[in-house]
This record gives sequence, C-alpha cells and structure tokens, in this order.
Amino acid sequence: MIRTVLAALLFTLAQTAAPPQVAPWPREPEQPDATRPKDPPQRWLGLIGEYGEEAEPLYVLERSGRLFALFGRGEAIRLDETSRGAFRLAASGAHANQSIVFSRDPHGHAIRATVGDDVYDRREVGPAEGSGQLRVQPVGPVADLLKAALAAEPPKEPGEFRQPDLVELVKLDPAIKLDIRYATTNNFLGSVFYAEARAFLQRPAAEAVVRVHRKLKSYGYGLLIHDGYRPWYVTKTFWDATPPDKRWLVANPATGSRHNRGAAVDLTLYDLKTGLAVEMPSTYDESTPRAYAFYPGGTDVQRWRRALLRRIMEAEGFTVNPNEWWHFDYKDWQHYAIGNVPFDRITWNQ
Repeated sequence: MIRTVLAALLFTLAQTAAPPQVAPWPREPEQPDATRPKDPPQRWLGLIGEYGEEAEPLYVLERSGRLFALFGRGEAIRLDETSRGAFRLAASGAHANQSIVFSRDPHGHAIRATVGDDVYDRREVGPAEGSGQLRVQPVGPVADLLKAALAAEPPKEPGEFRQPDLVELVKLDPAIKLDIRYATTNNFLGSVFYAEARAFLQRPAAEAVVRVHRKLKSYGYGLLIHDGYRPWYVTKTFWDATPPDKRWLVANPATGSRHNRGAAVDLTLYDLKTGLAVEMPSTYDESTPRAYAFYPGGTDVQRWRRALLRRIMEAEGFTVNPNEWWHFDYKDWQHYAIGNVPFDRITWNQ
C-alpha cells in the first residue's frame, strides 16, 4: 500500500515539476465561415518575416490582404505602400509619420528593414532554403543515446489503463499520406529513430483522424502524417539528445509523452490536386516561435490553413499543443499507458 501511494506521489510530482512553455500570443479568433484568402502579391513574399534582435523583434506579416508591422508584443500597425520597397506606418504615437524601407538582395528577399534611425537586420529563423527541416545540435552522439534508451525502462505508472489497440492509419484510409521524418535523417536531430515509416494510433483516435481527413476533402485538402504512436525509448533519446534550452520541443521521459500512449499525432495538410504538403507559418518540428499554435506572423493563407486544421481536429476530440501547431492530443490520452513496443512488434487487427 505504501509503495503504491509513493509511486502515485512521484508520478504526480514528475508531471508538475516542469510546466510546458506558454506561448506568448493569445488564441486567434475563430472564423469558421471564412473562405480561403488570396495569395499575397509576389513582391510582398520576400518582405514577410522577422527582423531585429530576438528580445525585441520586428515582425512583418500579412493580415486581411494588407501588410502589417508588429513591434515585439505590441499592436500590429498597417503598412501603406508608397513605392516599391517603402511603406508608411499608419500609426500615431511613437511611430507616427514614420516610414519603413526594406533593402533587398538580388532575388527580392529583404535583408533588413529601416524604420527612422533604427535598423532591423533580417533574422533567418527557419530552415535553410531547400532543406525543409530546422536542425538542433545534439548534446551527444545520438546512436549512443539511442542504445542506452533501448536498455532503459519506462516509468512505472499507478492506476488502471485501457488495453492498447494500436491501429495503422493508412490501413483505415489509404488516402492519408505519410511523411515519417523519424524513419529518415530529415528530422530535427538528423538521425534515424524508426526502422519503418509507419504511423499508429489507439483505435478511437485513429478513427477520429480518418473522419478529419474525409471532412477536409471538401476544402481540397487531405492529411499528411508526420508521427503517431512513438515508443518510449525514442522519447528518452529525444530528451537526452536535445539541449536544455530546446527541450520545450520534446517530452520529459520521466512522465512519458502522449505520443508514447498512442494518443497524439503530428500532422499537416496536403493539397489534393498536387499531392504536396501546404505551406504553414512554420515548418514541422521547428524550434522557433513560429511553431506556436497562435503565432501571428506569416501570410493570411498560411494562418487560415492552420486554423482550418485545428478547427476540424478539435471538432473530433483533439486539442492542439500551444507550442506546436502540428501536434494534437486525443481527449482520452490519460486512459492509455506509456508504450515502448517497436513498430515491428505491434499486432494489428482491423
């Protein structure tokens, strides 16, 4: 009895010891009837982004078909275009009658923004052009950390849990696409963690994902899955390999991940016409503020897609992770125990 109580206490302390990082922006207003916005003019695309120091950034973004400037956590200020590369800040107070001038490289990509006497150099916060994935430098050799994690034991959890019933998403609906980054080196740690590119979820969550995928068809989109059930040893490797200042991106193995329970999914949208993943405000597994579920930057259409995905997922019982727009937890995640079974040992019955 004492041992059971002690285990429960330790489990509770582990869950509350490291609260998740709170995103700095509030939830954006829901607009369920909003139609897809138009793409921004080509001449604006090289301007949209982040400038200045990380502590006091300048964001240039599209909102309602106009360009806006956002200084830090202040109010967004409309930019009125006066000439190519120059805009006037439609503001009173500190920014009244000021202009913002962009300096561009030969490809039309802004390299700095000048506001009065203040110069904001562009910050390239996402992955390098063409790479598709922002990397984090591991704190040690990933192969060694993975070997040690395979030999470790998951935490003991008090309570009773449902029997696992992991099902493979593409066997429920083959039109769901997969881009399982952890089965390749194209992931944030640059190492292979899965022997097979497969995605499993507990049956109720898997069936809900299929319903989301089918609802999206009328909008011209389908679901592209990056990850589902994740064995605990992979979560431990992520934690051990990730620098402490980036650990908000990964789960603490002391409490386990909702991915470990088969009740969390990482996903995005793909275009039914092209079969390609769509652009969102950030790339997948990006360890920057652009990953926040309510990051205000980017274009109208990027944020519209992000909101569409979130709204339909939430209608099927999922909750978005405020730090990661692509990560959704199923409502019954707490009823499943931490799993540590590799993909090739999962038995699946349709």
